[in-house]
Amino acid sequence: MVPIAVPAPRPLLGKGVTGAARLAVMALVVGAQGIGASYLASHALPLFGDGSASAAFVLTEEETPEQKAEREEAEAQAQAEIEAAAIAAQEAAERNAAVKKATPAKADAAMAQYTQAKAAADRIEAEKKARENALRNAQRDPRSAAKVMLADRGWSSSEFSCLDSLWTKESQWNYKATNPSSGAYGIPQSYPGSKMASAGADWQTNPVTQIRWGLDYIADRYGSPCGAWSFSQAHNSY
Repeated sequence: MVPIAVPAPRPLLGKGVTGAARLAVMALVVGAQGIGASYLASHALPLFGDGSASAAFVLTEEETPEQKAEREEAEAQAQAEIEAAAIAAQEAAERNAAVKKATPAKADAAMAQYTQAKAAADRIEAEKKARENALRNAQRDPRSAAKVMLADRGWSSSEFSCLDSLWTKESQWNYKATNPSSGAYGIPQSYPGSKMASAGADWQTNPVTQIRWGLDYIADRYGSPCGAWSFSQAHNSY
């Protein structure tokens, strides 16, 4: 199998890895006050592991300078979010250590806040792994990769329904599909297929590169997948 080039995730405010990390930080900071030091010392659980986690991306040797810059920026931002959360947790623990007479009720409430923050951190990790797996396995399951990439653009699940109809009609989601008449190629049926080189040098074998190019094309010409699907139904092409 040819290694899959995973595009750097776009920063999302309020959702995705960075948004969830910010929520975790806020939960930690807001809920930190009033926790008994002895209670936390006996119940606290590791929230962020050893602090060494960073956003993981699958690369190929054909990564372009632009893709590398986007990846490195996304990695730095994700790492900063995780480090900020770890710092906030440490600061909360230090403040809590100074509280000597917290009531059991306050300690229980603070532990509930801590548990919520831990759950948020777990969701961050689960979402990150799900995203990586979808993009890594794009040759086997390009639809799942496309769902992730649509979400990165802020498009809703209803837009994926239109995209699924469009690209099922065009190529059956086959990244090797070639139109024998026109020579159109790949999942989005780019004509000529070499146009997709603007999204990556591995356009012939990498569904992620083809999907990225196809979504750019759709956004530029039709505004959304549903716009492209409507046009295709009317004109039998897009």
